[in-house]
Amino acid sequence: MKIFIVEDDTWYGQMLLYHLGQNPDYELSLFEKAGDLLKALHKHPDLICMDFGLPDMDGEQLLREIKTRAAHVPVIVISAQEEIGVAVNLLKQGAKDYIIKDEYAKDVLWKSVIYLRENLALRQEVEVLREELSAKYDFTKTIIGQSEAIQRTFGLLRKAIQSSINVSLTGETGTGKEVYAKAIHFNGDRRKKPFVAVNMAAIPKELAESELFGYEKGAFTGAMNAKAGKFEEADGGTLFLDEIGEMDLNLQSKLLRVLQEREVVRIGGSKPKKIDIRLITATHKNLADEVKKGNFREDLFFRLVGLPIELPPLRNRQNDVLLLAKHFMDEYTSQNKQKPLKLSDTAKTKLKKHLWGGNVRELKAVMDLACVMCDNGEITAEDITFYELGGTKPYSESEKTLRDYELEIIQSYLDRYEGNALLVAEKLDIGKSKIYNLISAGELKNK
Repeated sequence: MKIFIVEDDTWYGQMLLYHLGQNPDYELSLFEKAGDLLKALHKHPDLICMDFGLPDMDGEQLLREIKTRAAHVPVIVISAQEEIGVAVNLLKQGAKDYIIKDEYAKDVLWKSVIYLRENLALRQEVEVLREELSAKYDFTKTIIGQSEAIQRTFGLLRKAIQSSINVSLTGETGTGKEVYAKAIHFNGDRRKKPFVAVNMAAIPKELAESELFGYEKGAFTGAMNAKAGKFEEADGGTLFLDEIGEMDLNLQSKLLRVLQEREVVRIGGSKPKKIDIRLITATHKNLADEVKKGNFREDLFFRLVGLPIELPPLRNRQNDVLLLAKHFMDEYTSQNKQKPLKLSDTAKTKLKKHLWGGNVRELKAVMDLACVMCDNGEITAEDITFYELGGTKPYSESEKTLRDYELEIIQSYLDRYEGNALLVAEKLDIGKSKIYNLISAGELKNK
């Protein structure tokens, strides 16, 4: 810990130097003038102990200069001044402690320095953790994929990170919307501030308002103490509202007001609190359709939409399936301290042919189970189990001829794979010429 001491009384300065020097972890420098101390601020001290009465500058002026040039550096004032008003004024200006020069001064100083050193260590630890978080959410490493569909989202992510615009994430359930939200926050200029996530679908409608906006003591039965809402918790940082399409219309109007005024009023309160947040929303619904149906406010929609990023479903990211599978496989073995596993050719084929209705979330569940089931260090097709949830089938249930079903299935695959006839032929194990002939005959449509 680098400590600067400024004291014009040579004897007293040497006494402080000797006393604090008993701790070998302290790097000490002694100055007799305020000007000399200010010239040395470029050496980045961790703490400054200053006398109040200096020959070239009074204590209040020196404290102001320090706070102007190095606001983050804590300052302890040591003075013969015993007036309470002087001490209070200096503490108001940012001094961390005020110590009277008496027989107890050196012991009080020792304890004060220990306390501030612990705080410094905590701040440094928090900074390290924040840097680790930023590295953890480096989207080029945490969002796995090389497909064209996922690379398109990277370009939009970079634009989101470089601006403060609201971001709306859309995509099917399980595509990783919260991962994207965290990537935007932890790579942006708000990364040192809170990231607060709220799933609107998981909060009962009657509790949603108090959860978002907070409440004052006695605002309703059971409100024994005041509580800050999620907007206040996220102040200075990012608020992520997941499943925003589930929000009640009445609450939507209140949210709109908060976004317009940039302030929030707690339930049962009257004093507005200013907030500074970045808002990221996510939904698996088409909000534009919800607006047309009257389920979502149009004015709120335009407030939220900002930069829209649509996350592609996994079935449109065929080249990424094996990359993600290996990632989840390595993640599982690392967490469970097991030897690395291999993926057999039969397992790769089985994974590539699956439609992945549950997207990335489903793939992770499948790979976790496969890691448990496999033997001899290799995952085979028999180790891979898919979950039958009765999801949407690629064709309808109505009575049709076999040829009708055939055409409908091929068409659904053409739509799913963006008209890639070669890939569809491979998936369905049919000749590509058959697909081309049906398209030429007008029985199939190609984008």
